[in-house]
Amino acid sequence: MQLTLWTYEGPPHVGAMRIATAMKGAHYILHAPQGDTYADLLFTMIERRSERPPVTYTTFQARDLGSDTANLFKSAVRDAYERFKPDIVLVGASCTAELLQDDPGGLALALGLPVPVVPLELPAYQKKENWGAAETFYRLVRACAGPHAPPTNWQRPPRDKTVRPRCNLLGPTALGFRHRDDVAELTRLLERIGVDIHCIAPLGATCDDLSRLGEADFNIALYPEIAGPTVQWLEKAFRQPCIKKIPIGVSATREFIAEVAEVAQIDASAILASESCRLPWYSRSVDSNYLTGKRVFIFGDATHAIAAARICKEELGFTVVGLGTYSREFGRDVREAAKAYDIEALITDDYLEVEAKVQDLQPELVLGTQMERHIAKRLGVPSAVISAPVHVQDFPARYSPQMGFEGANVIFDSWVHPLMMGLEEHLLSMFREDFEFNDGASPSHLGPSPPVTADGPSASNSSKNAVATATLISWASEAESELKKIPFFVRGKARRNTERYAVERGMATVTLETLYDAKAHYAR
Repeated sequence: MQLTLWTYEGPPHVGAMRIATAMKGAHYILHAPQGDTYADLLFTMIERRSERPPVTYTTFQARDLGSDTANLFKSAVRDAYERFKPDIVLVGASCTAELLQDDPGGLALALGLPVPVVPLELPAYQKKENWGAAETFYRLVRACAGPHAPPTNWQRPPRDKTVRPRCNLLGPTALGFRHRDDVAELTRLLERIGVDIHCIAPLGATCDDLSRLGEADFNIALYPEIAGPTVQWLEKAFRQPCIKKIPIGVSATREFIAEVAEVAQIDASAILASESCRLPWYSRSVDSNYLTGKRVFIFGDATHAIAAARICKEELGFTVVGLGTYSREFGRDVREAAKAYDIEALITDDYLEVEAKVQDLQPELVLGTQMERHIAKRLGVPSAVISAPVHVQDFPARYSPQMGFEGANVIFDSWVHPLMMGLEEHLLSMFREDFEFNDGASPSHLGPSPPVTADGPSASNSSKNAVATATLISWASEAESELKKIPFFVRGKARRNTERYAVERGMATVTLETLYDAKAHYAR
């Protein structure tokens, strides 16, 4: 365990809390000292939940270490069951309590509670949050669905074609990045395809739901970091195929639809033929030319980072100069993805390494977690959040998925707008001395602007001077070509300011150097 100012993932028991909080009827009893109970804030403050997570702490203190902390834990288990009457109980220890070796799982099982008890052994000093969430979900599914697993030599019978195919959506949790909205978007998308949702887990699932997971025709692993071990077990135990394509981005969503249609043996050609997304329109428009080739640095969990890199390259025309993840378990996948962009993947959980990489690469857009947002802000680079860990502002009240076609629209807004606003601010700075852009000017739609200064020229006089100037100045061909690269809505302003700059210095011809000098002059 590394002491640090910032960490991308909490200890594994925080991952277990995310699973327990996502479910209905589950309760997590955590052997923890006073001070390890901070995780409540993650859900009530950051995720803005209206109720506290279903977690009971033993909260032993220093003076309890000289007594029997095991009995303290057993009392906490009994009291929690009597108070909350859960359908299933999870038991485990926090980082500090793990050192006591009180065996919370064995102690809880010995109490003989009338509900299933799932012991969690989460090594806090070797593993982290996402691994803890995946392990907890796997243990829960094994406990609930395991008794219903068919014999080893059992083969799944062909699906009844008179009944719509059913699938499980696996992986969404509490405190997940846009998980709630992703589930809603994919539910609608699958309904259009002709597939029913059998169970969504762990988000909103009960123990009974988990016990019936094997009844679905196939599974969809929305977030492999969480659902990976579970879908592998379900495939082995119940012969359920799994959809592994992650529908983030237009191309990936279309591939997801095609894979679902193939596994479910249905026709999805009508949906594939339709296009209900604005991102492809932007990519075909002239506006996209202003951002083509923008240098992008990407860092986050493996699922979102890999998807973001593909969208940047294939759908927005950006140049991926950096790609990395803090999910060491998925380091191989990210390295393979990085090869497609001729770059070396950054696999680290040290934010200082990430910051040094960003400074070295000098990207024009940073896509990452809330830590990369802070890094980008310090460096003055546009940014957008694409992955957990996130802060309260990344749990919007509005509908804001990342998956499906609507998710592609949200991504378009979130990634392109920071670049466009950055371009606008740069141009406003460049032409701030212009009669129409200076701080004292009125908006053009409100009529004539007042004079720029108390004794300066009026807007109309400035316009006349600009017209007169244009007749005295010629442009070199290379300067004219460079001028055409400036967006059309300020190109006229750029021409007038550059010509004014040249006249004031007695130049008869605007060269490429003159254009750059004028830009630097008006940007001061």
